[in-house]
Amino acid sequence: PMLRQYLKIKEEYPDCILFYRMGDFYEMFFEDAQIASPVLGIALTTRDKNKENPVPMCGLPYHAADTYLEKLLSNGFKVAICEQVEDPSKAVGIVKREVVRVVTPGLMNDISSIEANENNYIAAFVYDDGRWGASFLDFSTGEFRTTELDDITEVIDEVSKHSPREVVMPESLESSTSSELLRIALSDILISYIDSGVFSAESASKTIAKTYDLASIEGLGIGDAPLSLSATGGLLRYVTDYQKGDATHLSFPRIYIPSEFMLVDEITKRNLELMKTLYEGTKSGSLLSLLDNTVTSMGGRLLRGWINYPLTDVNEIQIRLNAVEGFYNVRGESLNITELLSQILDLERIVGKVSLKSAGARDLVALSTSLKLIPTLNKLLDKFDIMAIDTIREGFADFTELCKKIDLTLVQSPPHSLREGGFIMDGVDEDLDELRGISREGKDWILKIEEREKKRSGIPKLKVRFNRVFGYYIEVSKIHADKVPDDYIRKQTLVSAERYITPELKEYEAKVLGADERINALEYDIFVDLREYVRGWIKDIKKTAISIAKVDVFTNFALRAMDLNFVKPEVDESLITDIKDGRHPMVEKALPKGTFVANDIFINANKQQLLIITGPNMAGKSTIIRQVAIIVLMAQIGSFVPASSARIGVVDRVFTRVGASDSIVRGQSTFMVEMVETANILNNATGRSLVILDEIGRGTSTFDGLSIAWAVAEYIHDTSTLKPRTLFATHYHELTELAIVKERVKNYYISAKEWNGRMIFSRTIKEGVSSRSYGINVARLAGLPSGVIERAKKILENIERGEFTARGIPAIIAGDDIEGGGDSQMDLFSGAAKELLIEVANLDTQAMTPLDALNKLDDIVGMLKKIKN
Repeated sequence: PMLRQYLKIKEEYPDCILFYRMGDFYEMFFEDAQIASPVLGIALTTRDKNKENPVPMCGLPYHAADTYLEKLLSNGFKVAICEQVEDPSKAVGIVKREVVRVVTPGLMNDISSIEANENNYIAAFVYDDGRWGASFLDFSTGEFRTTELDDITEVIDEVSKHSPREVVMPESLESSTSSELLRIALSDILISYIDSGVFSAESASKTIAKTYDLASIEGLGIGDAPLSLSATGGLLRYVTDYQKGDATHLSFPRIYIPSEFMLVDEITKRNLELMKTLYEGTKSGSLLSLLDNTVTSMGGRLLRGWINYPLTDVNEIQIRLNAVEGFYNVRGESLNITELLSQILDLERIVGKVSLKSAGARDLVALSTSLKLIPTLNKLLDKFDIMAIDTIREGFADFTELCKKIDLTLVQSPPHSLREGGFIMDGVDEDLDELRGISREGKDWILKIEEREKKRSGIPKLKVRFNRVFGYYIEVSKIHADKVPDDYIRKQTLVSAERYITPELKEYEAKVLGADERINALEYDIFVDLREYVRGWIKDIKKTAISIAKVDVFTNFALRAMDLNFVKPEVDESLITDIKDGRHPMVEKALPKGTFVANDIFINANKQQLLIITGPNMAGKSTIIRQVAIIVLMAQIGSFVPASSARIGVVDRVFTRVGASDSIVRGQSTFMVEMVETANILNNATGRSLVILDEIGRGTSTFDGLSIAWAVAEYIHDTSTLKPRTLFATHYHELTELAIVKERVKNYYISAKEWNGRMIFSRTIKEGVSSRSYGINVARLAGLPSGVIERAKKILENIERGEFTARGIPAIIAGDDIEGGGDSQMDLFSGAAKELLIEVANLDTQAMTPLDALNKLDDIVGMLKKIKN
């Protein structure tokens, strides 16, 4: 009968691992057991071993389920939690069981299982007629966002920003060519394909209205965005099908338009190391790591969101900067606020648990402790007369009544489990107090039994003990077996002792255990009522949590600015980027204090639009151009910046084409990836964009690469609808000649010197052109064998002199001896040729008549013929 019940429940959740509750264990059977046992590292055994086809099974203690649950979720599995929903002692036949919730990677709400400063998104995507709808829900906090996108590239960018742990899509997209690139991007993420019908406009509208208990969805503003409506409805249907409780903590889905923020695509996010480093893939060393000293989980998540979505509205940016400035000007008060905020726990996720009826007594005590700090925080903010802070304070509610209710109901340090009792205070309920009196009296009497029986029996080490199987019993060592009174009833024999009961002991046991059982049940009922009361405060708590997060980020920005010597930038509508003494904040942090060399950068889309930057390898070109992009982004999220001053004309998008990489999965070579990224820039940049180009054309032949780089630079400069502010670092020195023919192109270089075979880098950018790249010197620093270095120097000298064989191969490579009269090209820089060049260089062409010029040209030709012969 038990297995029949198991299989019936399993039929309803075929795509889930079923945790089937049996007493103190969750058991798994059949295929679930075979799949789960190696993942969880637990033994696979069988049920009915002696039968011809024993049933595979494995199990785990219910009190340790969270640890095992996280292992399954992190490996991309869904888990259906099946509980006993009636008292086994009162059950007739098999105990009734039901799935109480389904946990998936995107539908976790256990605070301990989720990274505190990160959102845990589940996403949904739909496609129709070339456009996409996308919705992102953090089920643990209730944050809900939705948008419509024009192409798959935008969809993948949004995936990069949200990093969902699970994705829901209609079945029609499972093998559709339109979603092929998205499926590749989601290759490491759990995707659930569900009935396409639930994404229809009619079905989606009904689901949204039902979830939020609305008569109509018109007030949400989502009806005019059909793809957003579809994605949101389908996602909510998936969530509500799996979650049995009312998710009252879910915010209304908020429509956002990516183009209203600075667009930071996946490539730029990676190249600028905004969230993690480029090569190690770790948070440490990233911009987020540098800026994030937030002290609340809510603030940490908000900061991530701001970095992913920098503002483009100058007024909104200024409001943030002014708020940071307010805290920056009073370090002492900012530190006091930070100290207070550090005592506030994750309100958003606590109310999420309250909403789903999974919050325990400890959660509510933590909630009260945190909310009681709000009046003090409000008082500290009284000293700041700043618009953003005034708006923040409007989100604070008065929680006096709520905190009082919690504090008068729950003990200050409640046990972890709600089933153990002991978390409701005395005086809350008369019946509870009476039962506790009965329990205490019975337990006191049982303690007295031990002393009385020791004296009566003459057994000095007689013990009265308790366990869940036998209840209370008397234990006597076997060496005293002859002293056991006649009225003792043997219950169990051990190796060195005997266990007994007496009618009197059992009578008091029934009294004590009966009272304890009723106490636990009554305490649980009181707690459930309290939790329902707290649910009525969820909206106010969520508003307060948002306000706390903003205060946390603002004070964090202010304190980081003080500690790292950042300044308030000027942000305006101009097309100018003017940075004085700019610094790369992550590189500077990694270097010894005071060793980073700051640099000025000035770009004006109307006068000095495209900067061609040359210089040796390792001189710092990449660092300088990236630091400009990072400073611009920092300013537009509302942070102070690493510079002595900065004027930032607001940027709508930052593009980066940096380094060499391939995409084997997509079948793209290094050069193809380079060209795809370059095409994206040329096709999507605007006059308000900032373009960072760190080498173009290096993945193909020299002449092909130079030609492409030249054409790209021309296109950026000449196309009237483009003209973005551009920094172009290159080793193609030929590109510097663009400044001669293009009015808005300026040449800059980073100087370096070679001294005694060693490189000395100034790290300073100057106007002008670099003469060399010093690649061989860098190769020596990298540890190439000395033989290779010396050979490379000779080859370079040969090539620079233009000494080639008849086949066009550098003579030294072909093995020819130049000095011995090998087949070489004429050396134009020695002997008679050198004299000729000097004579030509000294000609005063401005004073020559046309006839004089023709005569002189004829003389030069004659001299060249003599040299050739």
